[in-house]
This record gives sequence, C-alpha cells and structure tokens, in this order.
Amino acid sequence: MFASDMVEVRLDGNHLVFRSGISPQWSTIEGLQLSYDGVCKEFPDLVGQPSWKAQAIERFRDKLASYEKEVDKMDYIVKDLKKYGYISKYVQKGGHRVKRIKNDQWRESI
Repeated sequence: MFASDMVEVRLDGNHLVFRSGISPQWSTIEGLQLSYDGVCKEFPDLVGQPSWKAQAIERFRDKLASYEKEVDKMDYIVKDLKKYGYISKYVQKGGHRVKRIKNDQWRESI
C-alpha cells in the first residue's frame, strides 16, 4: 500500500509483475514509471547515462536472480519497497488463502 493506493506484486520464480488495486492489467517492471532522481540516488554511476532505466531494471533483475529461495526474494522486494514508503498489508504463498500482515512481520505471516 502506498498512500491510499493498493499495489499488488506477484513473484513467480524470477518473474515479477505489478498491478494497481483497481487495474485488471498486470505490468512487468518495464511498465513502471521509474524516477530518474530515485534511480540516480540508488545507482550514482547512472547519472547522465542515456540508458539509465534499462540498466537499473537489469540490475534489479540480477539482484533478484541472485537469491536462491523465494522467501529471500520476497524479503528483498518488501524491504526495497518499504524504503520508498510502501507498506506491506497482505501476503499469499502458493495459491493459499491471503493472510494479513501484522506489525510489519510479513515472514511470520507465511
């Protein structure tokens, strides 16, 4: 959740997709609106690079692929989004029932 907007994130192996709570359409990371200032803050070496967005996406994918376990990938995504003001509200694993996250302890919820 970011402000009043609910965002759903789905992870299947290394394939990650997002959608807004009201949108039926899923989007890959290429469809997200990345902030140039935010990317440059995260990766200072991309300042002034014409392909900054593509390089940032590739680095994100490489980082995600570096984790072996799905729970570690989920942890990375949750922590990364939390830096930008997102709050985790629910978690669902393996098609089971959706569980509410209590006190920002998402690992204990699965």
